[in-house]
Amino acid sequence: MPRPLIRLAQLYAIGLIALTAIGCVNAHADGPLREFLKLRRSQSAPAGGTAEYSVEVGGVVRRYLVHVPASYDPARPAPLVLALHGGGGDMQHMAKDEHYGIVGKSDRAGFIVAFPNGTGAMGDKFATWNAGACCGKARDARVDDVAFVRALVADLQKRYAIDGTRVFAMGMSNGGMMSHRLACEAADLFAAIASIAGTDNTLACAPARPIPVLHIHARNDDHVLFEGGAGPGAFRDESKVTQFVSVPQTISNWVARNNCRGAAREVLAVPGARCEVHDGCTGNSRVELCVTEDGKHSWPGGGVTTLSRQQPSQAINANDVIWDFFQSVTARR
Repeated sequence: MPRPLIRLAQLYAIGLIALTAIGCVNAHADGPLREFLKLRRSQSAPAGGTAEYSVEVGGVVRRYLVHVPASYDPARPAPLVLALHGGGGDMQHMAKDEHYGIVGKSDRAGFIVAFPNGTGAMGDKFATWNAGACCGKARDARVDDVAFVRALVADLQKRYAIDGTRVFAMGMSNGGMMSHRLACEAADLFAAIASIAGTDNTLACAPARPIPVLHIHARNDDHVLFEGGAGPGAFRDESKVTQFVSVPQTISNWVARNNCRGAAREVLAVPGARCEVHDGCTGNSRVELCVTEDGKHSWPGGGVTTLSRQQPSQAINANDVIWDFFQSVTARR
Protein backbone atom coordinates (compact mmCIF):
# COMPACT_ATOMS: atom_id res chain seq x y z
CA MET A 1 0.00 0.00 0.00
CA PRO A 2 1.43 3.47 -0.86
CA ARG A 3 2.71 5.39 2.17
CA PRO A 4 0.12 8.26 1.91
CA LEU A 5 -2.70 5.70 1.98
CA ILE A 6 -1.15 3.98 5.01
CA ARG A 7 -1.01 7.33 6.83
CA LEU A 8 -4.63 8.05 5.91
CA ALA A 9 -5.69 4.66 7.27
CA GLN A 10 -3.83 5.36 10.52
CA LEU A 11 -5.59 8.72 10.94
CA TYR A 12 -8.95 7.06 10.24
CA ALA A 13 -8.28 4.46 12.93
CA ILE A 14 -7.30 7.15 15.43
CA GLY A 15 -10.51 9.00 14.62
CA LEU A 16 -12.60 5.89 15.22
CA ILE A 17 -10.92 5.36 18.60
CA ALA A 18 -11.60 8.99 19.58
CA LEU A 19 -15.25 8.77 18.54
CA THR A 20 -15.62 5.52 20.47
CA ALA A 21 -14.18 7.17 23.57
CA ILE A 22 -16.55 10.12 23.25
CA GLY A 23 -19.43 7.68 22.80
CA CYS A 24 -18.42 5.90 25.97
CA VAL A 25 -18.40 9.17 27.89
CA ASN A 26 -21.85 10.05 26.56
CA ALA A 27 -23.17 6.55 27.26
CA HIS A 28 -21.87 6.57 30.79
CA ALA A 29 -22.63 10.11 31.93
CA ASP A 30 -21.82 9.31 35.52
CA GLY A 31 -18.55 7.54 34.74
CA PRO A 32 -15.21 8.63 36.23
CA LEU A 33 -14.15 10.65 33.16
CA ARG A 34 -17.44 12.56 32.98
CA GLU A 35 -17.29 13.24 36.70
CA PHE A 36 -13.73 14.53 36.30
CA LEU A 37 -14.80 16.84 33.47
CA LYS A 38 -17.76 18.09 35.52
CA LEU A 39 -15.45 18.79 38.44
CA ARG A 40 -13.06 20.73 36.20
CA ARG A 41 -15.92 22.89 34.94
CA SER A 42 -17.23 23.56 38.43
CA GLN A 43 -13.93 24.48 40.02
CA SER A 44 -13.97 27.97 41.50
CA ALA A 45 -11.33 30.57 42.18
CA PRO A 46 -9.30 29.67 45.27
CA ALA A 47 -9.32 31.93 48.30
CA GLY A 48 -7.10 34.89 47.51
CA GLY A 49 -7.49 34.31 43.76
CA THR A 50 -9.35 35.70 40.76
CA ALA A 51 -11.19 33.73 38.06
CA GLU A 52 -13.30 34.40 34.99
CA TYR A 53 -16.74 32.86 34.41
CA SER A 54 -19.60 33.29 32.01
CA VAL A 55 -23.38 32.93 32.01
CA GLU A 56 -25.80 32.74 29.12
CA VAL A 57 -28.61 35.29 29.18
CA GLY A 58 -31.14 35.53 26.37
CA GLY A 59 -28.93 33.43 24.12
CA VAL A 60 -25.90 35.68 24.68
CA VAL A 61 -22.82 34.63 26.64
CA ARG A 62 -21.93 37.28 29.24
CA ARG A 63 -18.62 37.29 31.10
CA TYR A 64 -17.46 38.38 34.53
CA LEU A 65 -14.45 38.22 36.85
CA VAL A 66 -14.64 37.26 40.51
CA HIS A 67 -12.09 37.80 43.26
CA VAL A 68 -12.28 35.72 46.43
CA PRO A 69 -10.54 37.11 49.53
CA ALA A 70 -7.88 35.02 51.25
CA SER A 71 -10.06 34.91 54.38
CA TYR A 72 -12.93 33.16 52.55
CA ASP A 73 -14.29 30.17 54.47
CA PRO A 74 -17.06 28.09 52.83
CA ALA A 75 -18.45 27.40 56.28
CA ARG A 76 -19.10 31.14 56.77
CA PRO A 77 -21.16 32.73 53.97
CA ALA A 78 -19.44 35.86 52.67
CA PRO A 79 -20.85 39.20 51.50
CA LEU A 80 -20.90 39.78 47.75
CA VAL A 81 -20.23 43.12 46.04
CA LEU A 82 -20.77 43.71 42.32
CA ALA A 83 -18.46 46.40 40.89
CA LEU A 84 -19.75 47.81 37.59
CA HIS A 85 -17.28 49.54 35.28
CA GLY A 86 -17.87 52.90 33.64
CA GLY A 87 -19.01 53.50 30.06
CA GLY A 88 -16.24 52.67 27.62
CA GLY A 89 -14.51 50.43 30.17
CA ASP A 90 -14.52 46.70 30.85
CA MET A 91 -14.21 44.24 33.70
CA GLN A 92 -10.41 44.00 33.53
CA HIS A 93 -10.05 47.76 33.78
CA MET A 94 -12.35 47.91 36.81
CA ALA A 95 -10.49 45.06 38.51
CA LYS A 96 -7.09 46.80 38.37
CA ASP A 97 -6.13 47.83 41.87
CA GLU A 98 -3.98 50.71 40.69
CA HIS A 99 -7.15 52.25 39.27
CA TYR A 100 -9.84 51.49 41.84
CA GLY A 101 -8.33 49.51 44.72
CA ILE A 102 -11.39 47.26 44.96
CA VAL A 103 -9.56 43.92 45.04
CA GLY A 104 -7.38 45.16 47.90
CA LYS A 105 -10.45 46.31 49.79
CA SER A 106 -12.05 42.89 49.20
CA ASP A 107 -9.04 41.19 50.78
CA ARG A 108 -9.00 43.55 53.77
CA ALA A 109 -12.74 43.52 54.43
CA GLY A 110 -13.46 39.90 53.50
CA PHE A 111 -16.13 40.26 50.81
CA ILE A 112 -16.25 38.48 47.46
CA VAL A 113 -16.24 40.95 44.57
CA ALA A 114 -17.50 40.34 41.05
CA PHE A 115 -16.68 42.50 38.04
CA PRO A 116 -19.32 42.03 35.33
CA ASN A 117 -18.63 43.07 31.73
CA GLY A 118 -21.09 45.29 29.93
CA THR A 119 -21.95 45.14 26.23
CA GLY A 120 -18.86 45.97 24.22
CA ALA A 121 -18.63 47.96 21.03
CA MET A 122 -15.64 45.76 20.10
CA GLY A 123 -15.88 42.35 21.73
CA ASP A 124 -15.94 43.01 25.46
CA LYS A 125 -14.08 46.31 25.11
CA PHE A 126 -15.55 49.82 25.14
CA ALA A 127 -18.52 48.40 26.99
CA THR A 128 -21.65 50.11 28.31
CA TRP A 129 -24.67 49.33 30.50
CA ASN A 130 -28.33 49.83 29.71
CA ALA A 131 -29.14 52.04 32.67
CA GLY A 132 -32.30 53.53 31.15
CA ALA A 133 -31.60 56.74 29.28
CA CYS A 134 -27.90 55.89 29.01
CA CYS A 135 -25.63 54.59 27.52
CA GLY A 136 -24.31 53.61 24.08
CA LYS A 137 -24.74 50.19 22.49
CA ALA A 138 -26.27 48.54 25.56
CA ARG A 139 -29.04 51.15 25.72
CA ASP A 140 -29.60 51.23 21.96
CA ALA A 141 -29.85 47.42 21.76
CA ARG A 142 -32.11 47.37 24.84
CA VAL A 143 -29.86 44.86 26.56
CA ASP A 144 -31.48 43.32 29.65
CA ASP A 145 -28.63 43.98 32.06
CA VAL A 146 -30.87 43.39 35.07
CA ALA A 147 -31.39 39.81 33.88
CA PHE A 148 -27.64 39.45 33.40
CA VAL A 149 -26.91 40.62 36.94
CA ARG A 150 -29.52 38.28 38.39
CA ALA A 151 -28.03 35.35 36.46
CA LEU A 152 -24.53 36.29 37.59
CA VAL A 153 -25.51 36.38 41.27
CA ALA A 154 -27.30 33.03 40.93
CA ASP A 155 -24.20 31.56 39.29
CA LEU A 156 -21.97 32.79 42.10
CA GLN A 157 -24.35 31.41 44.72
CA LYS A 158 -23.81 27.96 43.19
CA ARG A 159 -20.03 28.34 43.30
CA TYR A 160 -19.51 29.99 46.69
CA ALA A 161 -21.13 30.38 50.09
CA ILE A 162 -22.80 33.79 49.66
CA ASP A 163 -24.71 35.58 52.40
CA GLY A 164 -27.96 36.40 50.62
CA THR A 165 -28.70 39.24 53.04
CA ARG A 166 -25.45 40.99 52.12
CA VAL A 167 -25.43 41.29 48.35
CA PHE A 168 -24.52 44.80 47.14
CA ALA A 169 -23.90 46.69 43.91
CA MET A 170 -21.67 49.66 43.22
CA GLY A 171 -20.51 51.30 40.03
CA MET A 172 -18.59 54.09 38.36
CA SER A 173 -20.27 56.54 35.97
CA ASN A 174 -22.49 54.47 33.62
CA GLY A 175 -21.92 51.58 36.06
CA GLY A 176 -23.21 53.82 38.84
CA MET A 177 -26.27 54.59 36.75
CA MET A 178 -26.75 50.85 36.37
CA SER A 179 -26.56 50.51 40.15
CA HIS A 180 -29.46 52.96 40.41
CA ARG A 181 -31.41 50.82 37.94
CA LEU A 182 -30.67 47.71 40.01
CA ALA A 183 -32.04 49.51 43.07
CA CYS A 184 -35.21 50.19 41.09
CA GLU A 185 -35.66 46.73 39.57
CA ALA A 186 -33.78 44.31 41.84
CA ALA A 187 -34.32 45.61 45.36
CA ASP A 188 -35.37 42.08 46.28
CA LEU A 189 -31.82 40.92 45.52
CA PHE A 190 -29.62 43.77 46.74
CA ALA A 191 -29.32 44.99 50.32
CA ALA A 192 -28.00 48.40 49.18
CA ILE A 193 -26.33 50.13 46.23
CA ALA A 194 -23.71 52.82 45.78
CA SER A 195 -23.03 55.01 42.76
CA ILE A 196 -19.96 57.08 41.99
CA ALA A 197 -20.30 59.83 39.38
CA GLY A 198 -23.40 58.27 37.81
CA THR A 199 -26.81 59.77 38.53
CA ASP A 200 -30.28 58.16 38.38
CA ASN A 201 -31.23 58.05 34.71
CA THR A 202 -33.79 55.25 34.95
CA LEU A 203 -36.87 55.44 32.74
CA ALA A 204 -39.15 53.99 35.42
CA CYS A 205 -38.60 53.03 39.03
CA ALA A 206 -40.79 50.99 41.35
CA PRO A 207 -38.56 49.25 43.94
CA ALA A 208 -39.94 46.09 45.52
CA ARG A 209 -38.95 47.54 48.89
CA PRO A 210 -37.19 50.61 50.29
CA ILE A 211 -33.47 50.25 49.54
CA PRO A 212 -30.50 52.13 51.01
CA VAL A 213 -28.69 54.28 48.42
CA LEU A 214 -25.30 56.01 48.61
CA HIS A 215 -24.29 58.50 45.95
CA ILE A 216 -20.79 60.00 45.64
CA HIS A 217 -20.09 62.85 43.22
CA ALA A 218 -17.48 65.54 42.60
CA ARG A 219 -18.86 69.05 42.45
CA ASN A 220 -16.63 69.77 39.46
CA ASP A 221 -17.48 66.58 37.51
CA ASP A 222 -17.05 67.44 33.81
CA HIS A 223 -18.81 64.34 32.43
CA VAL A 224 -21.98 63.98 34.50
CA LEU A 225 -22.56 67.55 35.61
CA PHE A 226 -23.51 68.03 39.25
CA GLU A 227 -26.43 70.28 38.33
CA GLY A 228 -27.50 68.09 35.42
CA GLY A 229 -26.57 67.60 31.80
CA ALA A 230 -23.68 66.06 29.89
CA GLY A 231 -20.41 67.92 30.25
CA PRO A 232 -17.55 68.34 27.77
CA GLY A 233 -15.78 65.23 29.12
CA ALA A 234 -18.64 62.88 28.22
CA PHE A 235 -18.68 60.73 25.05
CA ARG A 236 -17.87 62.83 22.00
CA ASP A 237 -20.95 61.42 20.27
CA GLU A 238 -23.81 63.04 22.16
CA SER A 239 -26.23 60.42 20.83
CA LYS A 240 -24.50 57.82 23.04
CA VAL A 241 -25.37 59.62 26.28
CA THR A 242 -28.23 61.79 27.54
CA GLN A 243 -28.85 65.00 29.39
CA PHE A 244 -28.03 63.47 32.75
CA VAL A 245 -30.29 63.95 35.75
CA SER A 246 -28.69 66.20 38.36
CA VAL A 247 -27.26 65.02 41.66
CA PRO A 248 -29.85 66.96 43.74
CA GLN A 249 -32.70 65.44 41.70
CA THR A 250 -31.21 61.94 42.09
CA ILE A 251 -31.17 62.33 45.87
CA SER A 252 -34.66 63.81 45.87
CA ASN A 253 -35.91 60.82 43.84
CA TRP A 254 -34.61 58.33 46.40
CA VAL A 255 -35.75 60.35 49.39
CA ALA A 256 -39.28 60.20 47.96
CA ARG A 257 -39.09 56.49 47.03
CA ASN A 258 -37.84 55.54 50.49
CA ASN A 259 -40.29 57.90 52.21
CA CYS A 260 -37.53 59.61 54.21
CA ARG A 261 -38.65 62.28 56.66
CA GLY A 262 -36.85 65.26 58.05
CA ALA A 263 -33.86 67.22 56.86
CA ALA A 264 -30.53 65.68 55.95
CA ARG A 265 -27.88 65.58 58.67
CA GLU A 266 -24.16 65.84 58.25
CA VAL A 267 -22.25 62.63 58.97
CA LEU A 268 -18.81 63.52 57.63
CA ALA A 269 -16.93 66.77 57.08
CA VAL A 270 -13.27 66.77 56.07
CA PRO A 271 -11.25 69.19 53.98
CA GLY A 272 -12.47 68.74 50.42
CA ALA A 273 -15.49 66.52 51.12
CA ARG A 274 -18.77 66.38 52.98
CA CYS A 275 -21.39 63.64 53.49
CA GLU A 276 -24.98 63.98 54.63
CA VAL A 277 -27.66 61.38 55.19
CA HIS A 278 -31.43 61.24 55.03
CA ASP A 279 -32.63 58.67 57.53
CA GLY A 280 -35.95 58.08 59.22
CA CYS A 281 -36.87 56.28 56.02
CA THR A 282 -39.26 53.37 55.55
CA GLY A 283 -37.86 49.94 56.32
CA ASN A 284 -34.73 51.30 58.00
CA SER A 285 -33.45 52.43 54.61
CA ARG A 286 -31.42 55.60 54.17
CA VAL A 287 -30.15 57.90 51.43
CA GLU A 288 -26.65 59.30 51.72
CA LEU A 289 -24.80 61.83 49.55
CA CYS A 290 -21.06 62.47 49.65
CA VAL A 291 -19.69 65.41 47.66
CA THR A 292 -16.03 66.07 46.93
CA GLU A 293 -14.91 69.53 45.88
CA ASP A 294 -12.51 68.26 43.23
CA GLY A 295 -11.61 65.06 41.39
CA LYS A 296 -13.92 65.65 38.44
CA HIS A 297 -15.13 62.34 36.93
CA SER A 298 -13.13 59.80 38.96
CA TRP A 299 -13.10 57.34 41.87
CA PRO A 300 -12.22 59.15 45.13
CA GLY A 301 -9.13 57.67 46.75
CA GLY A 302 -8.26 55.78 43.57
CA GLY A 303 -5.61 56.32 40.93
CA VAL A 304 -5.49 58.04 37.57
CA THR A 305 -7.12 55.71 35.04
CA THR A 306 -6.57 55.37 31.32
CA LEU A 307 -10.21 56.31 30.78
CA SER A 308 -10.56 59.58 32.66
CA ARG A 309 -6.89 60.63 33.03
CA GLN A 310 -8.05 62.78 35.93
CA GLN A 311 -6.60 63.01 39.42
CA PRO A 312 -9.21 61.66 41.86
CA SER A 313 -10.03 63.48 45.06
CA GLN A 314 -8.07 62.10 47.99
CA ALA A 315 -10.33 63.78 50.56
CA ILE A 316 -12.18 60.49 51.03
CA ASN A 317 -11.62 56.89 49.97
CA ALA A 318 -14.69 55.70 48.05
CA ASN A 319 -14.08 52.03 48.91
CA ASP A 320 -13.97 52.78 52.64
CA VAL A 321 -17.03 55.05 52.54
CA ILE A 322 -19.02 52.53 50.49
CA TRP A 323 -18.12 49.53 52.63
CA ASP A 324 -18.91 51.45 55.84
CA PHE A 325 -22.28 52.34 54.33
CA PHE A 326 -23.00 48.75 53.32
CA GLN A 327 -22.03 47.53 56.78
CA SER A 328 -24.19 50.12 58.52
CA VAL A 329 -27.35 49.40 56.55
CA THR A 330 -27.17 45.65 57.08
CA ALA A 331 -26.58 46.19 60.80
CA ARG A 332 -29.85 48.14 60.93
CA ARG A 333 -31.96 45.41 59.29
